[in-house]
Amino acid sequence: MTGVPPGEPMTVTAGPAGTAAACAAEARGVAEPPPKGGHGEAGLLLQVRGLSTDFAMKKGTVHAVIDVSFSVREGEVLAIVGESGSGKSVAALSVLGLLQPPGRCVAGEVLYKGRDLLKLPKGEMRDIRGNHISMIFQEPMTSLNPVFTIEDQLTESIRLHLKLDRRAAVKRAVEMLRLVGIPSPEKRIKDYPHQMSGGMRQRVMTAMALSCDPDLLIADEPTTALDVTIQAQILALISDLRDKIGMAVILITHDLGVVAETADRVIVMYCGQVVEEATTEQLFERPLHPYTLGLLRSIPTMEDTEATEPLYMIRGMVPNPLHLPRGCAFAPRCDRRRARCAAEQPALIEVEGRKLRCFLFEPGCNQAATALSPESAQAGGAVRRADSEVAP
Repeated sequence: MTGVPPGEPMTVTAGPAGTAAACAAEARGVAEPPPKGGHGEAGLLLQVRGLSTDFAMKKGTVHAVIDVSFSVREGEVLAIVGESGSGKSVAALSVLGLLQPPGRCVAGEVLYKGRDLLKLPKGEMRDIRGNHISMIFQEPMTSLNPVFTIEDQLTESIRLHLKLDRRAAVKRAVEMLRLVGIPSPEKRIKDYPHQMSGGMRQRVMTAMALSCDPDLLIADEPTTALDVTIQAQILALISDLRDKIGMAVILITHDLGVVAETADRVIVMYCGQVVEEATTEQLFERPLHPYTLGLLRSIPTMEDTEATEPLYMIRGMVPNPLHLPRGCAFAPRCDRRRARCAAEQPALIEVEGRKLRCFLFEPGCNQAATALSPESAQAGGAVRRADSEVAP
């Protein structure tokens, strides 16, 4: 890996290139968003470069996000997936400047339309947060203030950012509650959070995030605690706003079925690092990183109903963030690990038009040894077929 600047991917050819993003959109049954300036700077809404976030604890420092880089274009849906503890939510909170001590960003840039959000004064950041960039938080019960009504909380950001009077703000809030499927919104807007179910609170959080028509929505598990019908409505609403106003979405989720249905590109994170980044079509048709393979193979599908073998699972647990392995963080759980994996950390390289952090795909590696097993090659396709069968 000598001669490669830190954080820069190395280009490697390791086989046939993946199919185009248009194929991914066609497979999901939705239209591909119009191009926003190709691969140049035009159309770029958010660029995260070398973001690192630490938590200084009594027993040591937790490196929650390690040198993470990605970009989001106007109207694009970028999914971030990975097990709990992979750094997905911390990366999102870092982007919006919502980290609380002892957490802090120690390196990197977060460029929104060319402005580094990490360097903005608090006043300017408040103007961007909730207005231009909104977030649906993972846990609605702890995100809503229990001593204020839904009206108070929902109209606050509307009045602040849209400069509406109280009557107009309430009207806008009622419209948003109706959009997210809350019955009798004129009455329920007077409720307190404890008077609503978990699913209704989640819909309130969604309405709050979408009320100012943001350029970018960060959705952290937006369908948590919702039944399938409401899940479909929320995802359809987000998709509709994407088409109408060109809103981009960063979707943080464990549900790979939702990813297959809605995302244009996917980032797979493990132990605070990006281990694979690809278009949705590439990832589901030919996953490469052993961790990505494990995630896809761990999902039951309709094809497993007659299977006699137990469901595949990734062995072991996510390592303690205070005591990460010396080499590749996934090495202790990897079925393909080699001696080098336990001693050295792999760099992010480019393979088949995607980014990958794995020694198995470096130049000179025996490609026959890294070929997909039949069951792994079928895993992504099975997820997509199962999802398409139940999609609204």
